[in-house]
Amino acid sequence: MTTARDLFIIAMDSGQEHAVGQGDLSLALAGAELIDLLGAGGLTLEADVLVPGVAPASDDRLLGEAGARIVRQTPYESVEDWLWRRGTNLAATYQTALEADGELTPKAAGRLSFGARRVEAVDTPARHAAVERWERREPVLTALASVVGIGAEPSDEEPGLDDDAATAVVAAVHDAVMELEAVRQRRTIENAAFANLWRGP
Repeated sequence: MTTARDLFIIAMDSGQEHAVGQGDLSLALAGAELIDLLGAGGLTLEADVLVPGVAPASDDRLLGEAGARIVRQTPYESVEDWLWRRGTNLAATYQTALEADGELTPKAAGRLSFGARRVEAVDTPARHAAVERWERREPVLTALASVVGIGAEPSDEEPGLDDDAATAVVAAVHDAVMELEAVRQRRTIENAAFANLWRGP
């Protein structure tokens, strides 16, 4: 399993009072893919620019697809550009893939809903592996989950990210999620002002 698949499963299993936003989760999934690609040597990070290396072989279809979408002509793209480009509707893509792989099943009711249909994680070895990684507070998974509001903030007593590239990607995901939230708030204010205009004094 990849970090992105584990993150999606944890998002399904987290029991959050409010569903994780698809936009937020999509950005975090794109970041998770990027960290796995960096770890496999498919990319290096120079400043905030993604420099392609030899495309790593991957048994995971979605991670392989992510590797194939790396910009390989100069000027290379930044981490931020990757997150917004790759992250478009990525949560829905992972939901479809995990359902096809038998990792998710339709759910009659519940608080978490990804897309139009409610789904829940199936009790599979992949889910057990994701939960085990989560319970031992693996730093990358914990950090990405925290960015989208899953679980508590990593404490100072827990091991932090020991890789500069992973740290940079998590920071970029955080900034992108904050930017997305600012856009949501601005639209809410604009919609409220528009409604008040039509409602009149």
